[in-house]
Amino acid sequence: MVATPERLKYEVKDLNLAPQGKQRIEWAGREMPVLKQIRDRFAQEKPFEGIRLVACSHVTTETANLAIALKAGGADALLIASNPLSTQDDVAASLVSDYGIPVFAMKGEDNATYHKHVQIALDHRPNIIIDDGCDVVATLVQQRKHQLEDIIGTTEETTTGIVRLKAMLRDGALTFPAVNVNDADTKHFFDNRYGTGQSTLDGIIRATNILLAGKTIVVAGYGWCGKGTAMRARGMGANVIVTEINPVAAIEAVMDGFQVMPMDAAAAKGDIFITVTGNKHVIRGEHFDAMKDGALVANSGHFDIEIDLEALKHRSSNVKTVRNFTEEYTLKSGKSVVVLGEGRLINLTAAEGHPSAVMDMSFANQALGAEYLVKNKGKLTPDVYPIPTELDQEIARLKLQAMGFTIDALTADQIEYTNSWMTGT
Repeated sequence: MVATPERLKYEVKDLNLAPQGKQRIEWAGREMPVLKQIRDRFAQEKPFEGIRLVACSHVTTETANLAIALKAGGADALLIASNPLSTQDDVAASLVSDYGIPVFAMKGEDNATYHKHVQIALDHRPNIIIDDGCDVVATLVQQRKHQLEDIIGTTEETTTGIVRLKAMLRDGALTFPAVNVNDADTKHFFDNRYGTGQSTLDGIIRATNILLAGKTIVVAGYGWCGKGTAMRARGMGANVIVTEINPVAAIEAVMDGFQVMPMDAAAAKGDIFITVTGNKHVIRGEHFDAMKDGALVANSGHFDIEIDLEALKHRSSNVKTVRNFTEEYTLKSGKSVVVLGEGRLINLTAAEGHPSAVMDMSFANQALGAEYLVKNKGKLTPDVYPIPTELDQEIARLKLQAMGFTIDALTADQIEYTNSWMTGT
C-alpha cells in the first residue's frame, strides 16, 4: 500500500494508482512552463501563507500542477472535483500520496457524493475559492452564510460560473470580490477555442472511433468554445452547421464559412450534435424526434442539462451501453439516438480534457488571480473583476518566451505618437 501523509483526510478511488499518476503529472508539467515559473516564485515568496484555499476543478494532470503550485505558495489547499465524471483517479491518488494535498474526487461518483464533497470543501472554511462552475460559491452563499466572513474572494474558470456570479451580484447575494478568469484573453482565446476544439473531438473519437470526415456536425453555440469546435470539426473534413441565438455570433459563423440555422432545422440534418452554450435544454424532445436514426449527441458545455435527457428517456423504450461512455437510446418510433458521456463534458468524460500547453495559461490566470485577491484583501468591494491587463499580458509574454518567440517593442517615437492627439495624418 502506498504510504500517505499522517492524518491527511481524503477520498479517492485507489492510492495504488499514485505512481502512474505522478508520471502523468510530471509529463503534463513539461508543457506548462508559465505555471512552473509562477510555482518557483510562489515557493520563494509564500503569498498564500496562512490562507485556507479550496479548489473545485476537473481533477486532471493540469489541475494537479496548479494545486502543487498553490501549495508551494504556502496555501492550506484542498481539492474536489467540479464534475462527477472528469476525475483522473491516478492523478487524485498521486496528489494525496506524493504531494500531501487532500483530494475528495472519484471518477463516476454519483451526485450525492459530489454534493457531499462540496460540503467537505466548505468544512475546510476557505478564505479563497477557486471554482469551476460556481457550485462551491453558490452552496456557500445559500447554505453557509455564517462562513461568508472568512472569504477573501473567489476566482472562476468558466462561462457558466461567470453567469451565475453576475446573477448573484445582481441579486445582492455576492458579498465578496470575484475574479473572472474565464474572460482573460490568455484564457478564453486559447483554452476555450483551441482546448475545447481539440479535446471535444478527441473525446468523441475515443468514445466512438467514428470517422468525422464527410459527417455533418451540428455545433450549438458560437462562442469561443463553439468557434474552436466548429473550426476543428471542419479541419477533420466534417460539414459543419452552427446554431445560435445571438445575431452577431450568427453573422460571424456565416462569414467564417459555416451554415447557420435554427436547431429545429438542423436536427434532421446532423449526424453528430455538440452543445457548447452554457444554457439548458438546447437539444429537446422535438429535436430527438427529428434526428436521423443513429445520430450521436455530445455535450462540451459545463453542465449536462444542455441536452434534455429526461425528454429522451421519456421517448425511449430501451437504453443500452454499446461502448464505454456510449449509450444507445431506442426510441418508441424504432430509431435510435446515441448519447456520449451521459451528456456530461465529453472531452473530460471520454478523454483527458484540454492539452497541458493550453491549460498552462488558464491555470497561470487562476494562480495569479488568487494571489491578486490575497494582495488586495479588504480593498475590493463585492463585484466580478476582470484579470488585470498587466497580469494577462505577462502570462502571454512568458508563454511566448517559453515557445521560443519574440515580438517587437514600440520605439520612443511610436510611444509618443500613440499618446498624442495632436499628430494626424
